[in-house]
Amino acid sequence: MASIDLNDYYYFVNVVEKGGFTRAAEALGIPKSRISRHIAQLEERLDATLIQRTTRQFKVTELGEVFYQHARAAVDHVALAETGLKRKKNALSGTVTLSCSVGVAQFALQELLTGFMQEHPDVTVHQQVTNQNIDLIAAGVDMSIRGHTGPLPDSTSIQRTLAVVEWGLFTSAGYPPGREPITTPADLANHATLALGWQTPNDHWKLQHTSGAREDLQVKPRFKSDDMATLKQAASAGLGIVALPAYTCRNELASGQLLRVLPQWHAGMANLSLVMPRRSGFTAPVLALKECLQAALPAAVALA
Repeated sequence: MASIDLNDYYYFVNVVEKGGFTRAAEALGIPKSRISRHIAQLEERLDATLIQRTTRQFKVTELGEVFYQHARAAVDHVALAETGLKRKKNALSGTVTLSCSVGVAQFALQELLTGFMQEHPDVTVHQQVTNQNIDLIAAGVDMSIRGHTGPLPDSTSIQRTLAVVEWGLFTSAGYPPGREPITTPADLANHATLALGWQTPNDHWKLQHTSGAREDLQVKPRFKSDDMATLKQAASAGLGIVALPAYTCRNELASGQLLRVLPQWHAGMANLSLVMPRRSGFTAPVLALKECLQAALPAAVALA
């Protein structure tokens, strides 16, 4: 029997998960010809066609789908073996790719990721910042932090709740000049509002009192944006009242730049979850960052 080249397995897994030779080559930073050579070598050794490819079509065969499951497990086991050895030697090195929203990147992860890289100087972190849900495997992402109020759509992935985040209503200390004070949710109808999500078709604030009472308030925002930092700046400038995760306004609340409106009411509770592809093994940097997020993120998104 011909000797096994684990690179064949590694490249085959990447081609399947990235959806093509070109994408795999770009993700790995190597020539496409090298990947093609390894896949051809693998198919010759197995005497089987794993991938049907033409200039216009790419398709994994039925035998290729079966072999992919075994190849993925083999690659994972090799990574797991390296992880165990590196941890035993206390020599953490490698790359981990993390995806998160703009708000989480700006307000929750800056110090956390900086501290993680200072603690592990030989680890490289690639951070993808997007407000869109992504296919982790196709994007080559090791883990994603996602905010959500309902179940996440991908039930096949590994999902772990990191923290529960309270949303509140905030505005500047000087707002509102000459307007009636805000003592109940109904009073908000007479005030300018600022809202997250510029494409949201219906703007509703679902408010809940500490007693359990609920109010569903329709608002007509003067300003809508996908960027929490911009919305917070607009609120600080006295342009209106904004609903944001409470931790994003922590510094401005402490300095008095922002005030909490209707402090006995919150504008929702959202989960921050860690989502990872379901596989049998992860590299040492991935496991280390996972542990760091689980330990440190709850404090990073707490109000106090």
